[in-house]
Amino acid sequence: MKKLLGSIAGLALLTGTAVAADLAPAPAPAYKMPVAAPAPTANWTGCNLNLGYGYGLWNQDQFQETDPGHVAVTSSATTGGRGWLGRGGVGCDYQFSVNGLGNWVVGAFGDYDFMNVHGNLEPAGPVAGVTEAGNEKETGEWYVGGRIGYLVTPSLLSYFDGGWTETRFNQVNFNNVTTGVPNGLMQAHTYHGWFLGGGLEYALNFSWLPIHGLFWRNEYRYASFDAADLSLLTLAGAPTGSALNVKPYNQTLTSSLIWRFP
Repeated sequence: MKKLLGSIAGLALLTGTAVAADLAPAPAPAYKMPVAAPAPTANWTGCNLNLGYGYGLWNQDQFQETDPGHVAVTSSATTGGRGWLGRGGVGCDYQFSVNGLGNWVVGAFGDYDFMNVHGNLEPAGPVAGVTEAGNEKETGEWYVGGRIGYLVTPSLLSYFDGGWTETRFNQVNFNNVTTGVPNGLMQAHTYHGWFLGGGLEYALNFSWLPIHGLFWRNEYRYASFDAADLSLLTLAGAPTGSALNVKPYNQTLTSSLIWRFP
């Protein structure tokens, strides 16, 4: 009987221990810091659309000449204008690596500037005995060219570009500088030339952006245009016997948002 009672007591002890172990709370899992999703890798290969805003200035060297004949009758003078512009364009780029020389990007593009860059034009000498001046405005410019750049980091491109360009200046309506009375005009003209530029472009490859493939570009360009012989006319459009030889050049600074798609 004593052995039986001892066995029952031992079994009860073991059962109670097991039940207590089952009822004990499980240990809390170790806390792990959340891991942020990696930012998408910048991809410089693909075509793109761009839209930007900036500031421009133009200067032009001009002298008065006979018309016809185009014989200079005055020395050269320089006039200029300043103002704002908007830029839009398209392009395509290709990223490649050179062994030992890092990663590079080459591309081609076309841009157009909507411009409101204006200043005063005063012929270098009197026209038909009258000194006159008028407001001249550069209204638009297009560019076609190529670029080459070096990836300073996977997200930062430093580049140079260049190519061909045309710009449009509006008609100039002249007034007598003494009386302010309208006195004549010079017709609108499109100038042809070349441009060189350079800038920095940064990949906005942030994981929180709702749109991927965005880049931020800041660029400077210099353009030089061929000279043109432009007749000075009366208000009725008749020749005055004088013309201006005009050679413009301009500079622009722009900041643009780029959307690049594969």
